[in-house]
Amino acid sequence: MTNKRKKLKKELYENKLERLQVELVKLQEWVKETGEKVVVVFEGRDAAGKGGVIKRIAQYLNPRIVRIVALGKPTEREESQWYFQRYVPHLPAAGEVCLFDRSWYNAAGVDRVMGFLTPEQVKEFLRSCPEFENMLIRSGIRLIKFWFSVSSKEQDKRFKDRINNPMKRWKFSPMDLKSRDRWEEYSQAKDEMFAATDTNECPWWTVEADDKRRARLNSIAHLLNLIPYEEMPSETFELPPRPPAKGYERPPKGEQHFVPELY
Repeated sequence: MTNKRKKLKKELYENKLERLQVELVKLQEWVKETGEKVVVVFEGRDAAGKGGVIKRIAQYLNPRIVRIVALGKPTEREESQWYFQRYVPHLPAAGEVCLFDRSWYNAAGVDRVMGFLTPEQVKEFLRSCPEFENMLIRSGIRLIKFWFSVSSKEQDKRFKDRINNPMKRWKFSPMDLKSRDRWEEYSQAKDEMFAATDTNECPWWTVEADDKRRARLNSIAHLLNLIPYEEMPSETFELPPRPPAKGYERPPKGEQHFVPELY
C-alpha cells in the first residue's frame, strides 16, 4: 500500500468529483449515440469501497443506459448452470453500460475460499475465464476490470462502522466474518486469479482503496481515460410561456388523499 497521505478536504473532493461526474454524463451520451457496449467489473475485498464508487458513477446517469448489476445468491437451478451463464443475460446491448458489483469472479474468490466450488471447478474457471472475456471483447464489448485493495486494518474499521451504524448494518453479514477469518486464503486466491486473468487484452486495474475519497476519484478518472469518448452535440431548449388557462378547476382537497405534512 502507498504511504498514508493527508485526507482530501471535503470541499476539494466534492469539487473534483463533480467535474468527473460531468464527464461521465458526456460518456453516457457518447455510448448512447454511438451504440457502444461497456462492461465495468468491480471486485475486491469486502468493505473495500466498490459500492461507494459505483454509487458515485451512477448518481447522475440515466438508469436506462447505465445499469448496476448486483446479483444475489444463485438459485439451485443457477448453481447447476455453466458458471458464466447467469451473468450473460445482464450484458449490455448497443448503447448501454453495465456496472457489475461483483461478477463471475466470485468463482475465483468467495466460491473458492468458502468451498462452494471444487478445486477442479476453480481450475476450469481460471482456464476458461480469459477465453470468455476475449469472446466478449471480440463481440464489441469494452470490458474494464477494477480490483479495490484495502488493508486488514482499514477493513476492520469499516466493518465496525457497519455494525454500529443502523443505516449500514445491512451491509454486514455472517459471510463477512468468515471472509475476515480467511484473509490469507483470499490473498492467495486473488494472486492466483490475477496470474490467470490479468491479460494484455483485459488487464486488472488495482485501486488503492484505504482512502475512500482518493479511490473514488482515481478509479472514475481512470475509467474515463480508458474510453475514447467525445462530447456529443446536445439539443438546446427554450422554455416558452405557458398557454393561457382554459377554465380548469382543481377538485376539492377533501376528495383526495394527501401525505401528512410532518416536516
